[in-house]
Amino acid sequence: MIQAPERLEAPARPVAAARWRWAAAAVSLAAACYAPFQLVPFHVFQLTMVLVYAVALLGLNLLVGHAGQISLGHGAFFAAGAYTAAVTMERWALPYPLTLPIAAAVAFLLGLALGVPAMRLRGLYLALVTLAIAIFLVPLLKRFEDVTGGSMGLTLAKPAPPAWSGLAEDQWLYFLALAVALAAFALARGLLRSRVGRALHAIRDDEIAAEVMGVRPAWYKTLAFAWSAMFAGAAGCLYTWVIGFVSPDSFPATLSITLLAGLVVGGLGALAGPVLGALFVMFVPSISQDVNDAAPGVIFGLLIIVVMYVAPTGLAGLIQTIFRRFRKVR
Repeated sequence: MIQAPERLEAPARPVAAARWRWAAAAVSLAAACYAPFQLVPFHVFQLTMVLVYAVALLGLNLLVGHAGQISLGHGAFFAAGAYTAAVTMERWALPYPLTLPIAAAVAFLLGLALGVPAMRLRGLYLALVTLAIAIFLVPLLKRFEDVTGGSMGLTLAKPAPPAWSGLAEDQWLYFLALAVALAAFALARGLLRSRVGRALHAIRDDEIAAEVMGVRPAWYKTLAFAWSAMFAGAAGCLYTWVIGFVSPDSFPATLSITLLAGLVVGGLGALAGPVLGALFVMFVPSISQDVNDAAPGVIFGLLIIVVMYVAPTGLAGLIQTIFRRFRKVR
């Protein structure tokens, strides 16, 4: 009789946690929709770039956090999506909404093509191969000057807000990025809840055991590589819309390393990790720049060390730990 209340309360805990998550998501969405009307254009631009990086990190999280593969070349897929959008808008005069699925499809195919040979490698060897992709991208873009504009890059008009919206250009770009980010997170969440997500988690936890259970590791890791590249390509398209300019120097090899560092700081495998990582990638160098011109790299590196020491599972894991302790206190 004494244990009966405990049995009745146990199922209620996941329900309560789910309600808290939905409430937090609703408050966050309301704040995201309210923010661009209260901030100056530059800060709206910064938040827009946070959404762009969050979409890119969402794809990287799918590969690194859920499939357990290391990639140092996602800046290349980001650039592929950006240049695809720029070329289709500037050279082919396509309407900007059509450039998003095209950029995502091109990045998906590139990820699939590169994923087949790359997935035969593991660990540091895979990291070196993907890093090589990011390194040779810049000279490759400069070589095809007739298409990419070479070192001068391509300049194009930003998407203009429709008259009926009553929004300024920076606000319209922000809401475009927010809509794409929400769709990307919904797609990633659905993917991870499907058979594909369960297979990726099984491969990450124990590849040999997953193969014994009938999972094909090579196929699912290649698919994860392609899906991850697709999200990066969509983020690159958003980047082109927001910036209105692309050049090879906009996508150095350090971009891939920065994206991976941001994801680790945000939290590998956590759905909120890409958002927290994007905030870290966007604002830490900006704030550090105000301190000293030589400070961004130093402060960025030191903060990564501090976060990894204080929160080995990233900022998302730290927030979850605090929330669990709060529930126990209550």
